[in-house]
Amino acid sequence: MKKYILAGFALISILSSAQESPFKFQELVNNSALPIISQGRTGTCWSFSTTSFLESEVKRLTGKDVDLSEMYNVRYTYPVKAYNYVYRQGKAQFSEGGLSHDVLNSVRLNGLVPVEVYSGLNGVDTKYDHQLLVKELKTDLDSIVKNPKQYLTKDWKTNFNKKLDNKLGVPPTKFTYEGKQYTPQEFAKALKINPDDYVTITSFEQAPYYSQFILQVPDNFSNGNYYNLPLDEYMKTLDDALYRGYTAAFDTDVSEKTFSSKYGMAIWPEEGKESDYFVQIVPEKWVSADERQAAFENYSTEDDHLMHITGILKDQLGNQYYDVKNSWGTDNLGNNGHIFMSKPYFRMKSIAFTVHKDALSKDLKKKLGIK
Repeated sequence: MKKYILAGFALISILSSAQESPFKFQELVNNSALPIISQGRTGTCWSFSTTSFLESEVKRLTGKDVDLSEMYNVRYTYPVKAYNYVYRQGKAQFSEGGLSHDVLNSVRLNGLVPVEVYSGLNGVDTKYDHQLLVKELKTDLDSIVKNPKQYLTKDWKTNFNKKLDNKLGVPPTKFTYEGKQYTPQEFAKALKINPDDYVTITSFEQAPYYSQFILQVPDNFSNGNYYNLPLDEYMKTLDDALYRGYTAAFDTDVSEKTFSSKYGMAIWPEEGKESDYFVQIVPEKWVSADERQAAFENYSTEDDHLMHITGILKDQLGNQYYDVKNSWGTDNLGNNGHIFMSKPYFRMKSIAFTVHKDALSKDLKKKLGIK
């Protein structure tokens, strides 16, 4: 997941358009989330979305608003990706991308910290920008892969981590928050975040339904397992979770013309409705599981962005949308940086979503073997 807004890119909000939006939205579900934070010029949407999701979980579990550090677990995930890349002799992906389970894997080992303790901005930096960092890291790793006898006898891991520390800062081992001292692991426990309580749900046809499988997408370098559901049940499981007060981190394709941060919307129009996006309400297509699968297999659906679903809305015609918290900031963006994503778009273009296991019904847990 490496989508980000380029600095200086001209954007015009639908709210400031001379033509008033034809969409009139009514909230059906509005679950708690902290304000949008921009990921800047980084491909770390996977951490921003999942960290936002965990902040909502902290609120649900403890009643507290805690602004967590997005970059803390990014800092600890870069080395995991690097080791995987080198050990696989360069026949793997090393990039800024990742998935929700990478944050949870890091939390399991490294805990959590508030952003006031670890911002991930070091020196004169005021905005996140990892472009040069990742380019340099990748160059170093490729040198190791090409000359293993030379580099593997040296402590290349130490040098790799030093570069991360110079750019992002040295992660704390202890800190004080609200007058109490914690280790990062103790802090995660105090916030009642247990990574083993979270599951990722998908819907594809290359694996049996109600089974677990490793989803074959490029950023799944850590071989995370997904529970596979029939498409209608996949949708219903998300809706039920939202109505019960849970939120979800999710992975989706945002490369379509019908996904617009400018308008803060994503829709999936019927064929032949290709010229009236966002200026009038058009009929949308409710795709089949076969159509969704075909788009995945011909690469027109890819896992290129993660965001955080917090609620459900409907327009004046009764069409329903997910309220999606994005991480591209709020300046000059429609719906204040949120994306109102229609259910047809989600049905067609989403990859998977992560929720607390208690958001699943007892019957579904039993089918999936989740305790």
